[in-house]
Amino acid sequence: MSPPAERKPVDALAFGVMVLLTLTWGFQQVTIKIAAPGVSTVMQAGIRSIAATLLLLVWARLRGIPLFERDRTFWPGVIAGALFAAEFFFIYLGLNYTAASRMVVFIYLAPILTALGLAVYVPGERLTPRQWLGVCVSFAGVALAFGEGFVAARGETWAGDLMGMIAALLWAATTVLIRATRLSNAPAAKTLFYQLAVSALTLPVASVAIGEPGIVSLTPIVLASLAFQSVVVAFATYLAWFWLLTKYYAAPLSVFAFLSPLFGVLFGVLLLAEPFTPLFGAAAAAVLAGIALVNFRGK
Repeated sequence: MSPPAERKPVDALAFGVMVLLTLTWGFQQVTIKIAAPGVSTVMQAGIRSIAATLLLLVWARLRGIPLFERDRTFWPGVIAGALFAAEFFFIYLGLNYTAASRMVVFIYLAPILTALGLAVYVPGERLTPRQWLGVCVSFAGVALAFGEGFVAARGETWAGDLMGMIAALLWAATTVLIRATRLSNAPAAKTLFYQLAVSALTLPVASVAIGEPGIVSLTPIVLASLAFQSVVVAFATYLAWFWLLTKYYAAPLSVFAFLSPLFGVLFGVLLLAEPFTPLFGAAAAAVLAGIALVNFRGK
């Protein structure tokens, strides 16, 4: 095994890419809602993984990137793929039992759990007290933005809340596994291939197993949503994310994930006529302040 590649702090390139990625992930929340009447949610995740896997195979072939060579990444890759698939299973299933706003708060425990896991298993990823403060400030901003829906519990929301926490743990575990194993030095395309391939095999089966209606109606808007989720999100943005993990420290990058639900709300306001409140503006400021605390480097 080659020595671990040297990582570097977040710079202007990483900052710009992460903002673009989180903006795209936020928009995905809207597209999932739009497509839900035509294709059930877990099946959507399965379809996008299948399509993205095929795209990745073609892209790797054209670029000459070996995906099947023996480099002792198979088992870490399979485990990462299983964690990836399980994460989305619990997110989408949990939305049947709890409000989306509550789910968001629990899911975005993931950057905190990621930082904790990296501090234990990857010594070079330990955060300073100032950076930990930034992580907490950003999470507080997300909790503030979605606080009203989080407090307004109805019925058996505990099941969905628990699934959100499990999803956050799985998301964090995936990132830590990638940084702490041979996947850390593997090409980004290969790391992504493991996760897409495993989820492509398991998520459609999971959708059937839990009794989802599956594919109900493939209207043009549903097809457009699935194409966006497959080509832009699951293929392009995840490939960029795993490339970033090969170049930069993972913990500071993970904090940018707090922007994703905020962008989701903004797109909901612009495209779904959802309300915008001053409280959300304050929450967004807190998230940005937290990201600055984590990534600002003074002398």
